Order: sequence, then C-alpha cells, then structure tokens
Amino acid sequence: MSQTLATAQAAASPRRIAALALPALVVLAAEPLYVLVDTAVVGHLGQVPLAALAVGGTVMTLTAWIGTVVAYGTTGRSARRFGAGDRAAAVAEGVQASWLAFGVGVLVALGMQVGGGALARTLVGGPGEVADAAAQWLRIAALGAPGLLLAAAGNGWLRGIQDTRRPLFFVLGPNLLSALLCPLLVYPLGLGLTGSAVANAVAQTLGGTLFAAALVAERVPLRPRPRLIRQQLVLSRDLLIRGAAFQASFLSATAVAARFGAAAVGAHQIALQLWFFTALVLDALAIAAQSLVGAALGAGDAAYARALARRIGLLGGVCGVAFGLLIAAGAGVVPGWFSSDPLVREQAMVAWPWFVAMQPLAGVVFALDGVLIGAGDVRYLRNLTVVAALGGFLPAIWLAYGLNLGLGGIWAGLTLFVVLRLVALLLRLRSGGWAVVGAVR
Repeated sequence: MSQTLATAQAAASPRRIAALALPALVVLAAEPLYVLVDTAVVGHLGQVPLAALAVGGTVMTLTAWIGTVVAYGTTGRSARRFGAGDRAAAVAEGVQASWLAFGVGVLVALGMQVGGGALARTLVGGPGEVADAAAQWLRIAALGAPGLLLAAAGNGWLRGIQDTRRPLFFVLGPNLLSALLCPLLVYPLGLGLTGSAVANAVAQTLGGTLFAAALVAERVPLRPRPRLIRQQLVLSRDLLIRGAAFQASFLSATAVAARFGAAAVGAHQIALQLWFFTALVLDALAIAAQSLVGAALGAGDAAYARALARRIGLLGGVCGVAFGLLIAAGAGVVPGWFSSDPLVREQAMVAWPWFVAMQPLAGVVFALDGVLIGAGDVRYLRNLTVVAALGGFLPAIWLAYGLNLGLGGIWAGLTLFVVLRLVALLLRLRSGGWAVVGAVR
C-alpha cells in the first residue's frame, strides 16, 4: 500500500537522504581524492609527466564513465526490485552486471596494450615525449580496468538494496593502500610515472576482488544469464549513449587543451580532476535519489518519489553554492598543490572563474540526474545530453581552438553544457512524466 503524501514527505527528510548520501559520499570521494594525490605526486616530476598523466588519465576516465553507466543502470533495476520486495532478484541484477563489467574490463585492458600508443598520439596531436609517456602509463594502468568495472557493478547492486556500508570498506581500503604506494613507487623506488600507473592498477584490482567476494557471500546463483545481460544492455543503451556523449566532449576538451601546449593541458588536468571530484561528491545526492526514487516507484509510491525529487534538487543547489565558495577561496593556493611550474599555475587561473561559477548550477543538475536515473527516465537524459554536447559543448571548445581562445574558451564551453542541462531538467521535473511506477521500467 502506498504511503500518504504526509508520510512520503517525512520519509524524504534530509536525515533519510543523508543516511544514504553520506556513506555514498565517502565512496565517491575516495577515487577522485586518490587521483588528486596522484596528480600532485606526478605534477612535481615536471611538465611532461603531468601532461602525460592528463592524457592517460582522461582515457581511463572513459573507463570509469563506462563503470558509472553500469553502476547507475544496476542501481535503478536493483532498487525497483528491492522496493517491490524481491531482494534475491535485486542481487541477481548485480551478478549479471558483474559478468558484463568484467567482460568489458578485459576488453579495455587488452585494447590498451594494442592501441594505447596510437590513442595517446591522437590525443596529443602527434608523436613526442608526452605521447610516449602517456602510452606507457596507459598500458600499465589499464590492467586494473576489470577490477575497476567490477567495483562499479558492485556499487550498483549494493546501492540498489540500500546497503552503502560495505562499499565504504571495499573502496576506502584499496585507495588508501594505493595512495601510500604511489609516492613510494614514484620517488624512493625511482619508477617515476610508471609507479603511478602500477599504484592505480593495484587499487582497482583489489577493489574489484572485494566486490566480487561480496556477491559470492550472498549465496545466489553466479552463472551468467545471457537473457538478463541482454535486458540490462538494452535498458542501459540510453545511459551508454549518454556516457559516450560525455566522453566525446571531455576527450575533445583534452585534445584541444593539448594543442595549446604542455602547460595548458597540465592546468586543464588539474582543474578537470578537481571538477570531477566536486561532481562526484555532489553525486552522493544523486546516488541517494537513485536508490530511494527507484525503490519508491518500484513499490508504487509516486508521491514519495516526487517529494524526494524536490528535496534532493534543493539540497544539490545548497551544496553547489558551498563548493563554489570553497573553490573561490582557494584560488591562489590550490593549483600550487599540484604543480610547482609557474606556467601551469598561471593557466589554471584562466579556468578558475568558470570552475567557480558553475558549481551551484552543477549541484542541481547532478541531483536531478539521479532522480531521473532512479526513475528509469534515461531516454530523456540521453536526448538531453546528446543535444547539449553536440549543440553546446563540442562546438564551443572547437571554436575556442579555432579562435585561439585558450583554456578559458574550453571552460566557457563546459559552463554552457551545464546551463543547457539545468534548464531541460527543471522542465522535465515540472512535467511529472518521469514518475512511472512499477518493479522494472
């Protein structure tokens, strides 16, 4: 039986949202925090290693985005089955998502061994020191791709059954270990940039193993079920297309930044990784929305889902304002944490005002993304992202290259991308067409 509107409003209280969002926040923050540590460690090796990490790290971010697609699709499906009272079916979604994730991860690892060099040269704009170093980093770091994607699938089904506690241990432990290994391998052991890649692969492999062990402990059938995997692929196609639009945009942004020189692409790496960090932290609200909205609609409770959407959108805006103020206050200090090169720090300041200005807008966007993903309204998100990328972000960054606008032009394009998505999400929320009840949409 559905709750009354008053009960739904109480269930959607900030305390209830925080109970899921705060553990998810720690999990989401762990990986980008490690990347920031990695960037700081490598940044002091010089311009070439930092630029190589920017290129290689952007490619691995593509793999992480594929993991996000797997996690988000799994969370929505698992949450709806969990809300309908079928926990075993919710976990079964995780089993099949894990097989899918592992297979894709193996393909990524093999693909980088064969094509990592050509990809690095394409992104940099030709052969050279940066391309060679990026290719070497990619070949090693990509060995952790199967573990990275297994962890993403594990996060997905555990969020779906509203268990955000175990992922804390499964993510924090490997990342803490890797954060200790990275400076040790890079400096005292003298591996340089290679040490960074090894530390990445170790963390990702260990994390994936822990999530796989959690599935085994559930004592559910572990054999692959091709029919269910096909269903997940079909239902996740919109998220995959949406993710491809994101990645085409960010890969293009890195490619354009690389054409402005090593200092520009190094500064872009610093600002972009900080942006990814704030995005993933703000995404904690989206994770809570996916789990709670999916469960509410799975149980037939549209009133609860609508109450959650309003509250989570408001909380996202408040958190975005807070981040904007913090980032503005750190303008003269933070870039120096990641590079001692004055040219890199100078270039970072070009992107900084745009970085600050988009935070409040991005807070609402990420929160409402989670609402619609939990509701299974991913076709709308797909169309929105493709239109905003092709009609806003991509033209803006290539125009910045053509007009020689530098890093500021690239980050103005990113801000336009966020604004377009915000307007369309608010229109969709107001329409109410996203709140469709049922165990699986």
